[in-house]
Amino acid sequence: MSNVSPWEEAYLRFETPAEEIQKFRKRFHKLGISEWNKEAEIIDLFSGRGNGLQALSQLGFSRLEGVDYSAALAAEYKGPARYHVADCRKLPFADESKDIAVVQGGLHHLIELPKDLDTTLGEVRRVLRPEGRFVIVEPWSTPFLKFVHFVCEIGLARKMWDKLDALATMTHYERDTYFGWLGQPQMVLDVLHRHFEPVQESFELGKLFFVGKRRG
Repeated sequence: MSNVSPWEEAYLRFETPAEEIQKFRKRFHKLGISEWNKEAEIIDLFSGRGNGLQALSQLGFSRLEGVDYSAALAAEYKGPARYHVADCRKLPFADESKDIAVVQGGLHHLIELPKDLDTTLGEVRRVLRPEGRFVIVEPWSTPFLKFVHFVCEIGLARKMWDKLDALATMTHYERDTYFGWLGQPQMVLDVLHRHFEPVQESFELGKLFFVGKRRG
């Protein structure tokens, strides 16, 4: 795919679609989403190649829509959900029209913090119904993640393990936004909590796991 950026190429080899779908399913089970109303209208933001949509579909959800800025990654999705190539800072949905919004590894790509984060979360809050839920899984600076970053700097380890090399490559191309996100945890939480009241929140193995309900 000649129109795929170096970051997207690394993302595509980091894990197979089947591996990513299984990872997402495990996360949804962990957060209790697999037990939620299967008639819920769900948007999967920063959807990439759409494997979050595939995981939700496998769990029995059918009213699904995806959003991503990358037309190349959107083209990778093959499924029944409607997929929008759009900016998550300006979502193509009506006010209070969705029940659940999901982001897995997308918010840390936002360029200008806290402005873009505040704008994106404001848009999510706008399109969710009053009892709507927002689900986030994002990288978080835990000791585990710091160790992973250390290993990524070892050239021999990257040569021996393509998955590690793909991760290191992605980190390289998103360095400014990625480490900008990781370096401002209190700011991230302050903006997040201003828009959404936590229902679940934990920090494990280099990840923030969050489920919140819409404020206001």
